[in-house]
Amino acid sequence: MPMKEKARILDKDTISRTLIRIAHEILEKNKGTKGLCLVGIRNRGAYLAKRLADCIEKIEKAAIPVGILDITLYRDDLTLIAAQPVVHKTEIDFDITDKNIVLVDDVLYTGRTIRAAMDALIDLGRPKSIQLAVLVDRGHRELPIRADYVGKNIPTAQNETVEVRLDEADDKDEVVIVGK
Repeated sequence: MPMKEKARILDKDTISRTLIRIAHEILEKNKGTKGLCLVGIRNRGAYLAKRLADCIEKIEKAAIPVGILDITLYRDDLTLIAAQPVVHKTEIDFDITDKNIVLVDDVLYTGRTIRAAMDALIDLGRPKSIQLAVLVDRGHRELPIRADYVGKNIPTAQNETVEVRLDEADDKDEVVIVGK
């Protein structure tokens, strides 16, 4: 049975307002941009990190480093996702040692992606702190991981999926719940 759209949760304007709010929260918690870096988890997390960096630059008139993290080889379900998983490049061209890193992802679900991302980051250096910003937290955690910055909490059933669609990848901005 094909999946069908059950609900549209966020539209283009709401996503934009949400990212502006998260940018303000990040700046408030970190007391500005000093030592602050954003690292997006490939793919949609990377797009959201870039957008957050743009918001922060508009607010503070200061650019902050943004990197892209590929976690493919750090996943604990690597053998389950594909016989030959596609590994992309991690693009972090700055030293993360003693920096406040904000990991950015689109959806927080079980926490396993974030665990993999933290393992990948630690292999690159020893940050001062690792914080987490997500557009959507859908619950159902399997690991003791929580986001520091959440765009929207969306309670979901296990048989539902939250799809984040962004202009950069999908030619539209929206968040929808799909299910059977």
